[in-house]
Amino acid sequence: MTDISTSRFRAFTARDLNTLLDRCGADAETRLQTRAVAAILPFKTNQFVVDELIDWDAVEDDPIFRLVFPQPDMLAPDELKTVTDLLRDGARPAELNRAAREIRSGMNAHPAGQTDLNVAHFEGKPLSGVQHKYRETLLYFPRQGQTCHAYCTYCFRWAQFVGDPELKIAAASDEMAALRGYLREHTEISDILVTGGDPMIMGTGPLRRALETFLDPELEHITTIRIGTKALSYWPYRFTTDNDAADLMRLFEEIRAAGKHVALMAHVTHPRELQPEAVRQAVRRVRAAGAVVRTQAPMIRTINDDPAVWREMWTRQLALGAIPYYLFVERDTGPRDYFEVPLVRAWEIYRDAVSAVTGLARTVRGPSMSATRGKVVLDGVTEVAGQRALALRYLQARDPQIVGRPFFAQYDPRATWVTDLKPLFPSDAPFLEVR
Repeated sequence: MTDISTSRFRAFTARDLNTLLDRCGADAETRLQTRAVAAILPFKTNQFVVDELIDWDAVEDDPIFRLVFPQPDMLAPDELKTVTDLLRDGARPAELNRAAREIRSGMNAHPAGQTDLNVAHFEGKPLSGVQHKYRETLLYFPRQGQTCHAYCTYCFRWAQFVGDPELKIAAASDEMAALRGYLREHTEISDILVTGGDPMIMGTGPLRRALETFLDPELEHITTIRIGTKALSYWPYRFTTDNDAADLMRLFEEIRAAGKHVALMAHVTHPRELQPEAVRQAVRRVRAAGAVVRTQAPMIRTINDDPAVWREMWTRQLALGAIPYYLFVERDTGPRDYFEVPLVRAWEIYRDAVSAVTGLARTVRGPSMSATRGKVVLDGVTEVAGQRALALRYLQARDPQIVGRPFFAQYDPRATWVTDLKPLFPSDAPFLEVR
């Protein structure tokens, strides 16, 4: 096997599906259906994921295969038939694109008002690729970070990767001065979350130019820089043997020397992602450079909807010095019917997993929904005034006044998202309003 660590990064896209599926002997119809889903939802992987994380002798039951490769059931039967018929008949790209856009239009491309709410304005003009999401938190989408080393099939930002400019969220390269001006005016902002895509797809030079904005001495109120990434498990060599890996470590050290807390918000969806030695080396090197690694992932049906999986994952993370942070509920976007887990079942899995790990791993919060008004956590199933109920609270919210205040919803074992819930009492209704 090739020593991947000494090779250049090699990506695989939909053009490579037939070759990749040769590894598992997929039949012609399966290949066609996989191509059909990849015409609607983005597909990208790389040599490390393909060679090190997937068990090609058991792809039908392999969680990483489902995590990365399109599955026929991700489309409704009529949608799948439409696209497979077009491919089988050799439809022109324009015709295929029309069908794709129509199907995507029903997939809630930007859940929780991503493009409508929290738009930051400076001197009367909106800032592209910037969201002032919570009072103290600003999200920044660097233009060069709007792809990933590999795409997750469940990704709630799938719309960033399908090549439709109308669906993209990205900062304009000439708006850094305006962003600085906005931050000078908004001294309540202490946390910057650099997101995408995956900012770690960027070379260290562009990443440095993006992050140096937040190190301006006039912005001393900014104390934390978070970077959302899947690179630790999808391309760990970004932190160890890539040509600019050493410069990346120096950048983390410089951020720490400037008095800022720097954290990699690592998406780890299954414990197998932590098995390769290359991943463990990457985590150790990041921590040695002064960055904190916090881990998070959604609960995904067929991939990690099992308390034993989460227990093993949190235990492995803790052993590496990473901090379990969030267990999310899969968002109401993309192929949600394929992945979603009912809220009550998600809480049961969380409860069983967290009760079986050391207290040091119980830093993880969940199951949490990143909804329109904020992050809602389901604390459990209880009984109130003789009625079975769900106990909830906001961990974070656009209105700080509702953070941490308990409220209740009617027990519903079928509900999969906060909008499916009904208030238990009239006093609970304001917490469940969609604004």
